[in-house]
Amino acid sequence: MAKEVRELNQEEFPLAEKVWTHYRGQKADPARERIFGVFVDGALAATARCTRHAGGLEMDCVFTLDEHRGHGYAREVVQMLLDECGSETIYIHSTLPLVIFYGSLGFEPIPEGRLPESIKERFNFCFGEMEGCNVAPMMRKSGN
Repeated sequence: MAKEVRELNQEEFPLAEKVWTHYRGQKADPARERIFGVFVDGALAATARCTRHAGGLEMDCVFTLDEHRGHGYAREVVQMLLDECGSETIYIHSTLPLVIFYGSLGFEPIPEGRLPESIKERFNFCFGEMEGCNVAPMMRKSGN
């Protein structure tokens, strides 16, 4: 089994969108995003996305296809994103069960009010109660 962890080029963004059909049907925006992936035998198996917002960087779309789970691919792809984008503070909206995982990668829980507005507004549907939406805001300081 051949494995490659790398940044996708813009022509490959549709591959990520195909993976994301299993994860909330996200769409890629080449003007603001960098997408990292784990390829197994040439097929995209896991992703992580870094998006530039007016208020800072956000990581999301950390997703591994079911048939590739349990091999550490999410950790590998997030680590590559952090290596490439981590010179700036990165914010995330972690699901509550994954707070420990992201904590092991240097993220720390923060109050919702510390999120930049441009990132926080993506979760306006929680009406200021992210925990009630099973979400915890977190950040990883630059260079961490």
